[in-house]
Amino acid sequence: MVMTVSNKEIMSLDDDEQEEAARVAYARAVGTRLRAMRKQMRLSLQAVEAMSDLEFKASVLGAYERGERAISVPRLQRLAKLYDVPVDQLLPSDGVVPGGRWGVPTVAEDRSGSREHSAAVSTIPDKVAIDLTKLHTVSGPERDLLRRFLSMIQVHRQDFNGRMITIRAEDVRAIACLFGVTPDSMGARLDELGLLVAL
Repeated sequence: MVMTVSNKEIMSLDDDEQEEAARVAYARAVGTRLRAMRKQMRLSLQAVEAMSDLEFKASVLGAYERGERAISVPRLQRLAKLYDVPVDQLLPSDGVVPGGRWGVPTVAEDRSGSREHSAAVSTIPDKVAIDLTKLHTVSGPERDLLRRFLSMIQVHRQDFNGRMITIRAEDVRAIACLFGVTPDSMGARLDELGLLVAL
């Protein structure tokens, strides 16, 4: 069971305890990010172990993803290379509360001190159509990451019509994780880029 520590509880700790609590919280945030990336790529822990020639054993990678172990920078770099993504895509965005951005229930504390479970609510439709012919007009890292993600979906589905691809709300959430934004912001950004097609 994962313990959740409130900001009030952290502030009551001495400096060493605060540093340790922050380290644990960050390890969990990194773990959440690692798990999101692996699941987005539709890889099991065992598949990553096999792909890495046993460098990333399933049990160790699972411990990283649960935040039970902190991953070193060199190992994080090797994992990013294995996933073929920039290292920063395996790190949480500044100020991200583990789980809160990706719709996983988190514990919130109101002014009265009572704790309640809340979940991120998204207005992304169940299915979204992307115009692949307009993807070349997108500039910068967005284009490369989107192209790689959408190509992976095409390969998985064996869908190579080349003009349009329909993705699920979960795929939009995965893309949002890659860019470190909310699913709704990602949907709005895809619309701004002219990539959305009305269904």
